[in-house]
Amino acid sequence: MAEQTDPVMAEVMQLLEAEPTNAPKPTENIPALREQLAILVSSGKCKEAIGVNLSQAQVKQLEPKDVMKYQKRYETYIGAKTTETLIDSFLCFATKALSLAVKIKDTGALKNELKNDYIITKEMSELSGVLALRCGRLLAVANAFLITTKHVDFSEQITEQSPVITEELASNTE
Repeated sequence: MAEQTDPVMAEVMQLLEAEPTNAPKPTENIPALREQLAILVSSGKCKEAIGVNLSQAQVKQLEPKDVMKYQKRYETYIGAKTTETLIDSFLCFATKALSLAVKIKDTGALKNELKNDYIITKEMSELSGVLALRCGRLLAVANAFLITTKHVDFSEQITEQSPVITEELASNTE
């Protein structure tokens, strides 16, 4: 069976092979990356995000290679959190949309079962990675839409408009 390569993944792999990952690039702005780490330390989420508790003084004294190492860990953490949020939001939206068409006993249980399924999570992780590469910050808008739809009760809007729709249908047939 011939293996098919996704063009986006091929491009990412090509970039990874072309650039060394451990050495700081001459164009990397180490002071800016150091500042991002300092902000992370200030937020109190340093241990959670990069696995190490650092102080502001320690961040100032880090070697450039360590700044890069911790920055890569932070990027990985952010990517994982972004993927997790997108998957959760999409599954909430999908189960809510499906419940409009089909009676579902427990949408929360369905969403959790879908989220815990390895195949679905793996494929959706890859999809969110591709979307992040192609759409970038537009994902924030898409995620805001998905989160908003989680909180909309479509069933009430449909029943509230039912008399209006019925009257319109009656007037159209006359």
